[in-house]
Amino acid sequence: MSKQSGLILAIDHGTQSIRALLFDAQGALIGKGKQEIEPYFSPEPGWAEQHPEYFWDNLGRACATLWRSTRAHPSQVVGVTVTTQRGTVINLDKHGKPLRPAILWLDQRRADVDTPIKGWWGVAFKTLRLEATIQHFREQTQAIWIQQNQPDIWANTAHYLLLSGYLNYRLTGEFKDSTGSQVGYLPFDYRRHCWARRGDFRWQALPVLPSMLPELVAPGARLGQLTAEAAAHIGCPQGLPVIAAASDKACEILGAGSVSADTACLSYGTTATINTTSRRYVEPIRFMPPYPAALPNHYSTEVMVYRGFWMVSWFKREFGLPEQRLAEARNIEPEVLFDELVRAVPPGSMGLMLQPYWTPGARQPGPEAKGAMIGFGDVHTRAHIYRAILEGLAYAMREGKERIEKRSGVPIRRLRVAGGGSQSNVAMQLTADIFGMPAARPHTYETSGLGAAITAAVGLGLHADFDTAVAAMTRTGDVFEPHPDAHRLYDQLYRQVYLSMYRQLQPLYHRIRAITGYPA
Repeated sequence: MSKQSGLILAIDHGTQSIRALLFDAQGALIGKGKQEIEPYFSPEPGWAEQHPEYFWDNLGRACATLWRSTRAHPSQVVGVTVTTQRGTVINLDKHGKPLRPAILWLDQRRADVDTPIKGWWGVAFKTLRLEATIQHFREQTQAIWIQQNQPDIWANTAHYLLLSGYLNYRLTGEFKDSTGSQVGYLPFDYRRHCWARRGDFRWQALPVLPSMLPELVAPGARLGQLTAEAAAHIGCPQGLPVIAAASDKACEILGAGSVSADTACLSYGTTATINTTSRRYVEPIRFMPPYPAALPNHYSTEVMVYRGFWMVSWFKREFGLPEQRLAEARNIEPEVLFDELVRAVPPGSMGLMLQPYWTPGARQPGPEAKGAMIGFGDVHTRAHIYRAILEGLAYAMREGKERIEKRSGVPIRRLRVAGGGSQSNVAMQLTADIFGMPAARPHTYETSGLGAAITAAVGLGLHADFDTAVAAMTRTGDVFEPHPDAHRLYDQLYRQVYLSMYRQLQPLYHRIRAITGYPA
């Protein structure tokens, strides 16, 4: 078997499932094993934790499902790569054993920080009026909370890793991770894509020591090779190379074929984002750095709606029982009926407008923000509410697009849409209508896994470089053209109503917070 005909095993560890995916060098999905997982448990309100061994065990189950469901053979695999959810941290002792459950990115606990940054950095932050920003950063840092509340665990922490670093360690026995996976409250230099230099304020702000952190390599570089134990666990030959990928969002952008500043990738997932890939360091929101791209030495200029399509899941859980029961009776997917629900409502939801800021304490647009829905009348039904949720998310993504364009100076000319929400035809159509641009799906739904496979294909030499790999392994699927009448309506609602909502409601959000104490 030639190397070019070999397959890549891409492990995509999301928040709600783990997928083991086989791709060939042309980007075709050859096999898939999916394992649903319990995302987290909550020992206290607002906490989100899960045992690292649980993640590892279920990764093995996903691979077992893959090999049961495909005609491909493990001997055809020429390399392994991993992409994971962002910002989930794990403490290991000197023997590489977990000291406590992982703290997930969804966790809302806050550290108690009352000491300012000292020295020159403290003076600079005070002069630039960034003290509140730095305070917010430190309060959300899991390492500080652990040090304060579980000092024995922190004292015994020899390795402090993201989920990606932990899984790469379990596969190779090496404490190495990709620069493209470093998204979290860590002493990482987002401009230079390396750990912060000695003397950087982050070493003072965080209790993390350099010795606790993994060695970083660029996407496409070799992390190590499969150990005997890991090979048995995932059903692959021992000694296969393990190649660095990037975070799930970064890989999703690459897998969607978005490799330039004029092509935006919308991710309609638990967290909704809009991203472009840029050679330049551009902060789409002031003092919030662009994250590392899956393309080495590039940046992802990201605007995020925290828990974006989580709101869709919430609606289905709270109001979607009729569709779920009917779908079961008709032996079809419930999403088919939810699309019918949206189609029954005209564009604009008859004036029902939604602002999707429903996460307490989010950094953007501000920690006081709340979700809002205005324009209710007696004509509105739950179908109008559902469509208004989808429209509100698309309005927020359009606002993110315009923010990125303003900060980067590069107009966005192409739109790719990935993530679970992209499987809805009505969500795709209303996105095209609100943006006034064609909205294209990638050729495969598994864009995060495909992006990881692209990095591995380059690292394994299946393709000469990233440009060649992206050209060979990505392509568009369905394209949704905007409807002119719908776009005109949406454009007026967006410019004359949506963009004014937060500014008009912000004083009331502050009063609600002052009266109720929520969000903290």
